[in-house]
Amino acid sequence: MIVFRYLSREVLLAVSAVSTVLLVIIMSGRFIKYLAQAAQGVLDPGVLLMIMAYRIPGFLQLILPLGLFLGILLAYGRLYLESEMTVLTATGMSEQRLLSYTMVPALLVALVCAWLSFVLTPQGVQSVAQILNEQDALTEFDTLVPGRFQSMRGGSRVTYTQELSSGRDELQGVFISEKREQRNASSAENAITMLVAKTGRQELQPDGSRYLILQDGYRYDGTPGEADYRVIHYETYGVLLPKPSVEVSVGERETMSTVELIGNPDVKMQSELQWRLSFPILVLIVTLIAVPLSRVNPRQGRFLKLLPAILLYMAYLSLLVAARSALDKGTLPIALGLWPVHGLFLLIGLLLVYWQPIQLRLAQWRAEKETQHA
Repeated sequence: MIVFRYLSREVLLAVSAVSTVLLVIIMSGRFIKYLAQAAQGVLDPGVLLMIMAYRIPGFLQLILPLGLFLGILLAYGRLYLESEMTVLTATGMSEQRLLSYTMVPALLVALVCAWLSFVLTPQGVQSVAQILNEQDALTEFDTLVPGRFQSMRGGSRVTYTQELSSGRDELQGVFISEKREQRNASSAENAITMLVAKTGRQELQPDGSRYLILQDGYRYDGTPGEADYRVIHYETYGVLLPKPSVEVSVGERETMSTVELIGNPDVKMQSELQWRLSFPILVLIVTLIAVPLSRVNPRQGRFLKLLPAILLYMAYLSLLVAARSALDKGTLPIALGLWPVHGLFLLIGLLLVYWQPIQLRLAQWRAEKETQHA
């Protein structure tokens, strides 16, 4: 029991450390993407933390299997390197018994992955989609940040305001630059319209469209580098406020609950169900693979098998993604689904576990044969 607690603690500590590092790396990259959209005025900065919080379950369901895989390799690799595993083996610890001990924390991780995959991740994706849809309904006026040039419409429009009231209904020192189309194709790309005004306010029309009403300003039309500018002074000028376009790569099936997927006969829905089932299964199979791969010679170092193990894990995950894509396209029967991939790597894991005992028995059999012939 003491050995079991010791091994479980080592594995869980390694899993926690590796998963935390991977989570920080992935979240940092995704946060930078959302932060860039907020800087452009596409997203409200106030919702960034909410979006990241809702995305954590989706990140974790991908990270935990890899974290467990690397955690077992690192934890047991250290034990082999420091000869602790040699001592345990001398006291009767077989690899099968080590595997059974390791399966207990692996089952805990598998249950967490199942909870994330079946419940939390669909809810988080649905919440993120709702937030992004609400952001998509905002206008340029709602996302303006004082003292910052904000690019809209793919960079064809730039808006700036020097001051913005707390109620976001009054602007001071307004500047708007927008590319405009001309009949002359040679100058269409360079033609711009610039608007400057002392003040501005938002006005809502009965049809739901919003306008920025500018007061006491100038409009400049022309092409940079050419002396053909037209300057117009105006007392009141209305500008239609465009809606920011937020890219939402969320499908309907990702937001559906697992119960709804079970009763849905659609091929894509069944593909999504099998994909969610794959994460807890993935945890158990990679545990079966990681335990024999963690066996290293103290002279070789604990990182010798780390790269081949990672490549094997990436091959497993890549085949799952390819099989899921084939299911979506209908080129792979739904009855087979993702199970052949799981079966292949389950077979690889069993071969790795029993390869050494098989070799020992073959060696004993050969020795007995040689003794009989002698």
